[in-house]
Amino acid sequence: MSADSVRALNQRLHDLTEASADSTWRIAQPRGAHAIACGMRVAADIVIDGHAGYYCAGMNQLARITVNGNVGVGVAENMMSGVVRVKGQASQSAGATAHGGLLVIEGDAAARCGISLKGGNIVVGGSAGHMTGFLSQAGNIVICGDAREALGDSLYETHIYVRGRAEGLGADCMEKDLRDEHREDLAGLLEQAEIDADPATFRRYGSARTLYTYKADNAEVAAQ
Repeated sequence: MSADSVRALNQRLHDLTEASADSTWRIAQPRGAHAIACGMRVAADIVIDGHAGYYCAGMNQLARITVNGNVGVGVAENMMSGVVRVKGQASQSAGATAHGGLLVIEGDAAARCGISLKGGNIVVGGSAGHMTGFLSQAGNIVICGDAREALGDSLYETHIYVRGRAEGLGADCMEKDLRDEHREDLAGLLEQAEIDADPATFRRYGSARTLYTYKADNAEVAAQ
């Protein structure tokens, strides 16, 4: 698929209206092309039959996009809403800077999954690479397999759930209690992702809050 044909394909998808988006749009033989189905703003069902390249489904709003294959760097980057499901593996920076929506990776995710996450939810059916959750600010990252080194490095308020083993925690990341409200949230995410796993078998990781510029202990001094 050439750059011109990807541009034409995306324009055709962008021209969809709510009235014309009821049926499923199927993209055959993507051949690893980059930026397929980017910038969607309508609740369409889009199925990509094959492997996709960089930034597939980037900036998604409302659409439900399924990739029957693997994806390159930055799948669902800056997603706002909707659902992106990858049936295979994902390369680096999956779900980077996502503000909303749900990204499901049924296989493994490479390094920096969920980097600078701003409110979206990511569920990885397999394992995730190093520095997953780096600088993540909000939302949830669920890893049903193992997490590589530097998990949650310099994160803020993102909740990270790991079912397997975390090889090493990044700066300011610590294990936290898995309370009832977290199990309930996790159960909902797993159900949406269509992954059968017991929430009680996960561990929760979050920020130790030692890297914050503002410290509540200094509030009284600053007020004087």
